[in-house]
Amino acid sequence: MISNLLKKLMLATLFFSPALAFAEETPFDPASTVWIMISAILVLIMFIPGLALFYGGMVRTKNVLSIFTQFFAVSGVVAILWVSFVYSLTADSTNMVEGVTNLNSFIGGLNKAFLAGITEQSLTGGVPDYVLIAFGLTFAMITPCIALGGFAERIKFGAAVMFGALWLILVYGPLAHMVWGGPGAIMHTWGVLDFAGGTAVHINSGVAALVGAIVIGKRKGWPTTPMPPHNLVYTMVGAALLWAGWFGFNVGSALAANTTAGLVLLTTMLATCAGIFGWMVIEKIRTGHVTSLGLASGAIAGLVGITPAAAFVGPFGAIAVGFITGICCFFAVTELKRKFGIDDSLDVFALHGVGGMVGAILTGIFAAPALGGLVEGLSFGTQFIAQVAGILLTVVYCGVMTWIIMKIIDKTIGLRVSIEEEQQGLDLSDHNERAYNN
Repeated sequence: MISNLLKKLMLATLFFSPALAFAEETPFDPASTVWIMISAILVLIMFIPGLALFYGGMVRTKNVLSIFTQFFAVSGVVAILWVSFVYSLTADSTNMVEGVTNLNSFIGGLNKAFLAGITEQSLTGGVPDYVLIAFGLTFAMITPCIALGGFAERIKFGAAVMFGALWLILVYGPLAHMVWGGPGAIMHTWGVLDFAGGTAVHINSGVAALVGAIVIGKRKGWPTTPMPPHNLVYTMVGAALLWAGWFGFNVGSALAANTTAGLVLLTTMLATCAGIFGWMVIEKIRTGHVTSLGLASGAIAGLVGITPAAAFVGPFGAIAVGFITGICCFFAVTELKRKFGIDDSLDVFALHGVGGMVGAILTGIFAAPALGGLVEGLSFGTQFIAQVAGILLTVVYCGVMTWIIMKIIDKTIGLRVSIEEEQQGLDLSDHNERAYNN
């Protein structure tokens, strides 16, 4: 049984579905409006420069600009598509009924295409709809770009942009609706707990990165040729910006300056620190030393793990989620990739895919009041099934659709640069620029 508190928290996450989130009109709320505006800016900083620096430091010198250019270009295309019709695909609740599963349980309609019916006076929970749409846009921009890290250093610039556009429409939009679409949405019906995007953002992007890496193939020379990060200072700075920006991602998803936001602020902070600690401990035990890249990765693992759980667990549950996720992601990074021979360039699946799955499962455990959680009457067995069902739906849907998208791109404009261009580096071959000029 989902408690009344849980229902309120789930409704508070429906920034994609304003008409569902609040049944009655609420007066303009200045404090909450300002906080969500700040949160949107924080997520943007988390994206560029945060994620761009985190990835850019890990690639080779000849490819660092390609990360930034792909991110900027995808953002431009995503924003136009978002306000044109993808927002509607996530938010339109036409034909949706509590407990009824139909086509609109999986994807919204087009009644909100081109922001139809929304003006500067439109409010949801006291916050202007335009502010909520902009906040949701930042999620839509960063998610496909997280996936691009899985096949970095060998995808064509045009293919990266085309991937971002098609993937937004066919994968992110529908999955965001399934998670946050409100009563009648499939994951809502199943009772899946996902506060800020463990499924739609992290598992989704992680699986896309894995499938993309398989389809596009390994980098020339991998794994026999050393390909160390070219600038770990960039990566550490990027990780720090991701950490700071993630408070907009998680705390902003409370959609208000309220007590839930205060809880999420603390759980996000604690899980991140616990992720760092967990990675540090296991890395020291396994390798005899602690690395800067490991500490940065541990922070990201903790952040990914707490994303679905942030409003449902208590402080000590958050520590457990971060610590366990950090250790699981360590083994995913150090063992899984080479064992299966998949060149996921920047360990996107290991951090976001595996971290998202671990976090989703742990959410269903540590949300129980007996473990300090806030979901009254939670049944471990029932909730575990719901969490696994949400994971499986995300993996299967994203995996199949991403494979189709990659094949379409490959058959049209081509996915991969030539061997000569890959050796030269994407900065020069795609953009005729160098990041560093002597």
